[in-house]
Amino acid sequence: MKTNSFITLAAMMIPAFYGYAENLIVIETDNIALVYDVADDNRMYQRYLGKKLQDTKEYSLIPNGPEAHLTHGMEDYFEPALHINHPDGNPSTLLKYKGHESSTLDDGAIQTVITLADPVYNDEVKLFYTVYPEHDIIKTHTTITNGEKRPIELEKYASSMLHFSNGDYYLTQFNGDWASEANAIETKLEYGKKQLDTKLGTRANLFCSPFFQLALDAPASETSGDILVGTLAWTGNYRFTFEVDHRGELRIISGINPYASQRTLAKGETFTTPEFIFTLSNEGRGKASRNFHDWARDHQLYKGNETRMTLLNNWEATYFDFNEEKLKNLMGEAKELGVDLFLLDDGWFGNKHPRHNDTQGLGDWEPTADKLPNGIKALTEAAKANGIKFGIWIEPEMVNPRSELFEKHPDWAISFPNREPYYHRHQLVLDLTNPEVQDYVFGVVDRLMTENPDIAFMKWDCNTPTTNIYSHYEKMNQTHLYVDYVRGLYNVLQRVQDKYPDLMMMMCSGGGGRSDYEGLKYFTEFWPSDDTDPIERLYIQWGFSQIFPSKTLCSHVTTWNRATPVKFRTNVAMMGKLGFDIKFDDMTPEEVAYCRRAVANYNALKPIILEGDLYRLVSPYEGEHTATMYVGKNDGDAVVFTFDLNPRYKQFIWKSDANVRLQGLNPSYRYRVTEIDRTDGSDLPLGEYSGDYLMTVGLPLFTLTRLNSRVITLNVIQ
Repeated sequence: MKTNSFITLAAMMIPAFYGYAENLIVIETDNIALVYDVADDNRMYQRYLGKKLQDTKEYSLIPNGPEAHLTHGMEDYFEPALHINHPDGNPSTLLKYKGHESSTLDDGAIQTVITLADPVYNDEVKLFYTVYPEHDIIKTHTTITNGEKRPIELEKYASSMLHFSNGDYYLTQFNGDWASEANAIETKLEYGKKQLDTKLGTRANLFCSPFFQLALDAPASETSGDILVGTLAWTGNYRFTFEVDHRGELRIISGINPYASQRTLAKGETFTTPEFIFTLSNEGRGKASRNFHDWARDHQLYKGNETRMTLLNNWEATYFDFNEEKLKNLMGEAKELGVDLFLLDDGWFGNKHPRHNDTQGLGDWEPTADKLPNGIKALTEAAKANGIKFGIWIEPEMVNPRSELFEKHPDWAISFPNREPYYHRHQLVLDLTNPEVQDYVFGVVDRLMTENPDIAFMKWDCNTPTTNIYSHYEKMNQTHLYVDYVRGLYNVLQRVQDKYPDLMMMMCSGGGGRSDYEGLKYFTEFWPSDDTDPIERLYIQWGFSQIFPSKTLCSHVTTWNRATPVKFRTNVAMMGKLGFDIKFDDMTPEEVAYCRRAVANYNALKPIILEGDLYRLVSPYEGEHTATMYVGKNDGDAVVFTFDLNPRYKQFIWKSDANVRLQGLNPSYRYRVTEIDRTDGSDLPLGEYSGDYLMTVGLPLFTLTRLNSRVITLNVIQ
């Protein structure tokens, strides 16, 4: 073994006498530290990354590690964080320390900016570290400024580079496909490079989510082990590079995928990379998740500390086959369920090319006259009459070739000028590098809101990866397309947010195709998967919960997998932002009555589920049962969701410990334990226990009944 925690502490044989190094740059949260050292030659090295030391001076005892932000073309043999091609043909860069400064931001975060520069070419690189002390979260990004007289080309431009020197490294990635998102796969890293990346553009995260977990020295569990969790806040192509060298040392490079994305910077121009966000935990995956969840609610999510609306969506109830009368009937069902909002999905627009299927109409955002003769306003009024809010689906970044928009502006689509286009879902991506297109996309929202100010929610979909990679606007800068598209999207979203700050929006992309923290600065939630089979959703939501709080995860009750009871489907959905995508005709009266009670139960539990601390108790990957728990802040009440998938006959006879041990409780408190949300409407008392007993001994919460689910509340006894 080479370490004790996070990074080597091989200096234990150094004599106790030392002097504090004035050239250390110490970046600390409440519990973790990242320390850099400026050497005599003014090159900067990473000295430490790990658990915060009580005595800052003792960082001087630790020997220097590798150069902090390695560049192409110098003496390093491995993957660099930065590669600049200079106008004289020289592709090398040498960075030397110029200075650093720290300040406190408006949100209480502490930001340290380290300035490095090339003494020959005068290009300047600033490394930004924004620290949220109480959450143990660090955000880092870079800026690169052309200090030369002529344009330079950025070949690679990482947001972050971190170094580790541990015994072993175990990487967990979260990948899959449409309807099978965020599958957790752990592998041991050996010598060489492992990359997680995407070049899908708009729907970047279709196959691999932009976050990872790295256990150090040994595989981590939910409650123990040293682990780094990181993610890139970027709604586009990303790349994580994990490279283990011949000494067993690891570098992690995170940032925009440089694939087909070289940047030309004019004289004096500055390029800013997206933020890489990470935490370190020596208490396993669970603590790392809670760090991210708390930080996100307080600092990153749009309306992060506000509640979320339950809803009824018409999509799986009607698909494209609806009219005003059908929708109003569904609004009546929404009122009866007790949800907050009715959401009108795809199929409401287009007249020359009516949207009766997904082959046409996309781009023509006028209500279809024969479906909605009285327009959207009649629907918002009907919703108001039912005492609920109204939401609507849009996909404004896309266009069907069979549409009036494409007929008028074929050059607004990303497409090659001299090749047959490739269509995904019969559509193309609009070119958001073009300011005119940005105005058009903003106008889709602006017109809907201006004409229908009672719209309270939008489901912003994005179903097509970026193919036919050619911008008619960028012309000679085609390698800028991937990056400038995302910047154009953010420009539109910022305009929407500035003008309509009360509008709540779902970030949807055919499922988890968009699931990143920069997008969530503009959206209140996202759609993890089109797969609403509750068994599959247990795995999908388990994966996304590693980094995203429950209030961001839209989870709907549908008719997928009718073999599962409605209660089972509903309990799975209650672990996120609850919604329904089902009509009463698909349920018995008893099931409708259950769902109505479940909405009331969910509303009572919302503060715990959406704002509380998440504890993943039993993984679905480990057997035929799974359990997840939420604990209210400040040792508050709690709720446990348990699911029996396909238990074996008499399995508990062969298992010495069938109890589920709870977590996160106050050991000195007593709790009243009750099973609620039962199909007969009754509550079943399960007893009163101390927090110590519940966490040490636990309770027998699983059953031998296939596809059974339980909701268990724990109320503090005053």
